[in-house]
Amino acid sequence: MLQLPPLALYIHIPWCVRKCPYCDFNSHAQRGDLPEEDYVDRLLQDLRNDADWAQGRDIQSIFFGGGTPSLFSAEAIGRILRGVADTIPLATDCEITLEANPGTFEQDKFSGFRAAGVNRLSIGVQSFRDQHLQTLGRIHNAGEAERAIGIARQAGFDNFNVDLMHGLPQQTVADALHDISTALQLGAPHLSWYQLTIEKNTAFFSSPPPLPDEDTLCDIGDEGLALIQANELEQYEVSAYCRPQHRSRHNINYWQFGDYLGIGAGAHGKITLPYEKRVIRSQKTRAPEHYLSRDTLNIRKYASIERKDMAFEFMLNALRLKEGVPSSLFTQRTGLSLQTIAPLWEDLQQRGLMVNSDAILSTSNRGALFLNDVLEEFLDYAPNA
Repeated sequence: MLQLPPLALYIHIPWCVRKCPYCDFNSHAQRGDLPEEDYVDRLLQDLRNDADWAQGRDIQSIFFGGGTPSLFSAEAIGRILRGVADTIPLATDCEITLEANPGTFEQDKFSGFRAAGVNRLSIGVQSFRDQHLQTLGRIHNAGEAERAIGIARQAGFDNFNVDLMHGLPQQTVADALHDISTALQLGAPHLSWYQLTIEKNTAFFSSPPPLPDEDTLCDIGDEGLALIQANELEQYEVSAYCRPQHRSRHNINYWQFGDYLGIGAGAHGKITLPYEKRVIRSQKTRAPEHYLSRDTLNIRKYASIERKDMAFEFMLNALRLKEGVPSSLFTQRTGLSLQTIAPLWEDLQQRGLMVNSDAILSTSNRGALFLNDVLEEFLDYAPNA
C-alpha cells in the first residue's frame, strides 16, 4: 500500500539578469527592480495553501531554484526560511540549497545567505573557458567563476555543487577536461556534469550552434569520467559526482520518488495521499505577473498520476541512481505490487539491461548506457491488474 515518503520543498525564483540561449526553464530577464517583498509575501501564502499536504511531516530539504535565486537579498532569503519554518517544521539537519550564478557573487551577500540558514550552494559555472561562456550567454567570465568559488568557501560553505556542461559548441576534449580539473582544483566536493541538449523554445533551437561530432562527444564522456574517478569522486547519479558525505539529499529524494512541495511561479510538486490511494502532481501558474496578481487559490492546479503511468514515473526517477533503489520502495511509493511489472522486469534482466536481483531495482552497466531505451519499455508497458 501507499506510504508517506520523506518531504522536501522546492522554491522557484524566476528572474535572471538575462535569459541564456540554451535555457528552457521558467526564467525571465530582470526588468527594473525585482518585486522582492511582494514575491516573498506570495511565496509564503502559496506555502500556507499547500501546508495540509505536509500531513504531519517535517521538511527534510529545501532547494531555491530559478532563474537566479542569488539575485534576491540575504534578508529576503532569511524571511522566506523563517516563514517556512513557521508553517511546516524543518528537520534539525535540513539541507538548504541555493542556486547562485558567479555574476551575482558578493562576499557580504553570501555570508548573509549563510547566516540566514542556507547551508549548501549550487554554483552555475557551466565552463571555465571564456569563449564557451560567451557562446552560452553567461554574464560571468572564467575569472569570476573561480572567484565565486573562493567567495563561497570564505563565506563558510564547505558543501557546494559546481554545475558544468559538456558537448558545448566547438568544445574539444581538452576544453572539457580543463573545466573538470579547474573545479576539482578549487575544491568542489560535488559536480553536476551533464551534456548540453538543445531544447524547444530556446534561442539555440531556433539557431542551432555547431556542436561537437559524436566521436568527440564519446571521447569527452569517457575521458571526463576517468578524470573524475581518478580524483576519487563517486558517481551516484547519471550526472552527479561527489566526495563522501556530499550527496545532494534534495535530489536523492526526487530520484527515490519522494514527495516535494513546489512554491513559486511555475513550480512543480509531487505529493502522496495514502488515504485517498493516489499520488498527485501540482503546478503553479508560470508567468511571474500572474503568480503575483491572481487570487492565491487560483495559482495552482493538480492532477493524479494515472495508474497506467505510475511505473514509468517511478522508474524515470529511480533508475537515474547508479545503485538503484530497494525493490520494496516500488510498492511503498506507487501503491502497486511488484507483480504488476514482473514480466517486464524479468525480460530486462534476461536481456542484461537490469541487475539480476529481487532486492534491487537498478540498471546494469549495459542498461545504464541505454537508459532511455529501458525507460521507453516502461512507458509503453501496461501493468497487470
